[in-house]
Amino acid sequence: MALSSDNRLMGEAESACESAPERHYELRLYVAGQTPRSVEAFANLKKICEEHLKGRYSIEVIDLLENPKLARGDQILAIPTLVRKLPEPIRKIIGNLSDSERVLIGLDLRPRES
Repeated sequence: MALSSDNRLMGEAESACESAPERHYELRLYVAGQTPRSVEAFANLKKICEEHLKGRYSIEVIDLLENPKLARGDQILAIPTLVRKLPEPIRKIIGNLSDSERVLIGLDLRPRES
């Protein structure tokens, strides 16, 4: 799947195979232009998805410089912000996603430690 037309940020992201028997992850990354932090967040997300969700994810990148009104729908207060739309419940992770352990816990791919 090509990234949304709202994003000329980083080319294309591969989409998941829809026929995968496990849960499919719909992810939305909110950024503001092609800043180093935005590019880093996308690269970190892509790496995590390829390692832990191969064939089971899609990423939509929303550039709020081009479409600022889209922030309202997911109540985006900071950028970059990752929103896991599916599987429910919706989860949000703020930052450049460099702490892969935190991202895995936030996406419910790894259990929280007590």
